[in-house]
Amino acid sequence: MSDDTIRLATIGRIIRRRRRLLTVLTLVGALAGYGTSLLLPPRYTTSASVLLPGAWEERELLTQAEIATSSVVVDRAAATLGWSGVSGSELRDRVNAEAADGNIITISGTAETPERAQRLSDQVAQQYVTFAARIAGDNADPETAAAPEALRKMVAQTSRRITELAEAADPGRTVESVQTRTELAKLRTALQVAVSKLEQADPATNKANMVVMGPAARPAGEAPPTRMQLIVGGALLFFLITVIGHLTAARMSRRLRSEAEIAAALGSALLGTVDVPGEPRARRPKGLGPRARIRRLLGVDMRWDTPPPQVSGDEAGRKIRYRRVCARLRDQLPSPAGLLVVVPDGDEIAQRAAGHLVAEARRDPSPSSSSRGYPALRVVGVSVSQPLIPDRDEESGALVVLSAGNWTAAELAGIAEACADAGHKVVGIVVAGTVRGRPTPSADDSPDGATPAVPVGVDARGGTA
Repeated sequence: MSDDTIRLATIGRIIRRRRRLLTVLTLVGALAGYGTSLLLPPRYTTSASVLLPGAWEERELLTQAEIATSSVVVDRAAATLGWSGVSGSELRDRVNAEAADGNIITISGTAETPERAQRLSDQVAQQYVTFAARIAGDNADPETAAAPEALRKMVAQTSRRITELAEAADPGRTVESVQTRTELAKLRTALQVAVSKLEQADPATNKANMVVMGPAARPAGEAPPTRMQLIVGGALLFFLITVIGHLTAARMSRRLRSEAEIAAALGSALLGTVDVPGEPRARRPKGLGPRARIRRLLGVDMRWDTPPPQVSGDEAGRKIRYRRVCARLRDQLPSPAGLLVVVPDGDEIAQRAAGHLVAEARRDPSPSSSSRGYPALRVVGVSVSQPLIPDRDEESGALVVLSAGNWTAAELAGIAEACADAGHKVVGIVVAGTVRGRPTPSADDSPDGATPAVPVGVDARGGTA
């Protein structure tokens, strides 16, 4: 898994083999989301719109949005509402203003109830319009404030003077007088148009004409995140964390999977690979403690990252693999002495494969011929945490039988060192794997078609070591 690409099939395998754990953790995440929703009271949000007539630039609209949420506007709204225990600083966190298209400022308010949210939005919008009109009308410079009025008076005086000049001219007697009267009339009209445009372009006039576009709508539902969103989000978060945790642990796993890595860790040669028929229900590790019961209940007592078993051939083909391993052992040993079959504790597949090897060694095809027969095999289990191998007796070496993907290089190196300390040379390695398909019963096999694993301490000749 550490070198494999994460595929959808891998995620599907996690969901299939860890469905109990995923279900429990998903429920825990949903409960965590529900608990979070109890700590966060429900919130309701609504908005009121304010129209700004005239021509406005984008930066001016952004400035107006900042003014709408300023402390002055919000504090005045808080004073008008008079909610007990709610100050202007708290309301500033609940009010938001944005500049929308069409010179519109949208003011949003959030409160614990729909009624309060509606009142908050309406009051902030009203206070904003009042404050903006005051800013537009107030001017600290008296000369600047009096300048438009002085200009109007000057235009009025100029208009009267033009009228007097037009009446003083010789009306209609000469061409020059007619032209003079016409030019004066045009000048008076131009002055009046200029004053009208100046009044229309006055910023104070535009600001004073801001309009609240109706009351805010009463919200029909809670503002996100709602209680249901928190529950679903918590369940989804715990589910994803569990799946990602499994993938991360598998990517960081140091268990050896390839036959070459296993052979290098044990310092011996691979004699072959054998197949073990997969059982309809995999045997689970036995445990009587509370932790073992919890692991069994959650379905984490079996590994999830073991590859699915390949399609098996017939029983005869599987027996050929065991015979070839026994034949290689016979050809490799200098004398027909016995061998110690070392199986790591907890490796159910290796234990079953060792049982098949012992059963095959019993069925020596030529025990009375001139050729040497199969070596006598004695199965022993060894703990990978504290490996201890029996001292050398009549055995001429050790044969390690294990399954791939269960042990690290350090654990296998410990088994090899334990064999060397006991005086056993590792003569070979057999890697066992599971296959799909029920074996075909034969005449010399047990009724269920499978050879049971040989207990530790029993050799292939039927005697007790």
